[in-house]
Amino acid sequence: MSGKLNKEQNEILCKTLFDVLDNVELIKKDSLNPIDDEENDKLLKTFLSAKKVEGCSDRTLTYYNTTINKMLNKVNKKIEIIDTDDLRIYLAEYKEETKSSKITVDNIRRILSSFFSWLEDEDYIMKNPVRRIHKIKTGRVVKEVLSDEDFEILRDNCENIRDLAMIELLNSTGIRIGELVNLNMDDVRFNERECIVLGKGDSERTVYFDAKTKIHLLQYLKSRNDNNPALFVSFKKPYSRIGIHGIERRVRDLGNKSNIKKVHPHKFRRTMATTAIDKGMPIEQVQKLLGHVQIDTTMQYAMVNQNNVKNSHRKYLS
Repeated sequence: MSGKLNKEQNEILCKTLFDVLDNVELIKKDSLNPIDDEENDKLLKTFLSAKKVEGCSDRTLTYYNTTINKMLNKVNKKIEIIDTDDLRIYLAEYKEETKSSKITVDNIRRILSSFFSWLEDEDYIMKNPVRRIHKIKTGRVVKEVLSDEDFEILRDNCENIRDLAMIELLNSTGIRIGELVNLNMDDVRFNERECIVLGKGDSERTVYFDAKTKIHLLQYLKSRNDNNPALFVSFKKPYSRIGIHGIERRVRDLGNKSNIKKVHPHKFRRTMATTAIDKGMPIEQVQKLLGHVQIDTTMQYAMVNQNNVKNSHRKYLS
């Protein structure tokens, strides 16, 4: 205040402040809100329980739990006093420390937004601090799909009828790996060449497969000598239902053996969607096959073949 008051006024101000604040004890702000890990854990568990009731899979719940816990441990504050700056700093430091892509960081932002929005709706906090953190702009990456030649090479390199039937079904139906794992033999209608899958949110839908897939599935089932109702099982006793990690490993090893880069179960799904769009299937029908609630999600999966764009340009514009 030296620039605003003269010497005499400054002395009066100082004396007044000393008199008024003589019996006042200053306490650091953070000490008013000590960290209560149990309270934070309780709110997180309640949030995860709510998401489970809404139909989120165990895999999604684990991802939510891990992502939110990392943030809470790093920020090290009670949930109710975490603010926008805390989260901005956390996201910036996370990106720098892990060298993560913008897509990964934005996925974390979305999960945190879901968490704090729920807290706000349930009146645990006054305002969602993620609300002012906008979506992170990311470039559109055209993800690769399997060519016809790639798929033929994968077929040729399958060493057993089970793996051949598995990739045929993935490629023909475009189902998610979790849906494939949960399929039972009773879910398959061979005469109609269709099967019932249980998708996200426990919603059932019908998907369809081609004649080749039917033949290979029947050959595989004929080769089995177990009583497990699962459509795909392990090779060794007790012939248990093959899990997600088992399928991912088999598909990845098949890709490496075939010298084809980045082969994973989800690539068959994207390939099916892209092929369907390129051959003229209405996007709404592709959405139905893939089991998407929002058509925007379908558009992210279905990347139009660049050769078709080139041919259309020559046909209509050249």
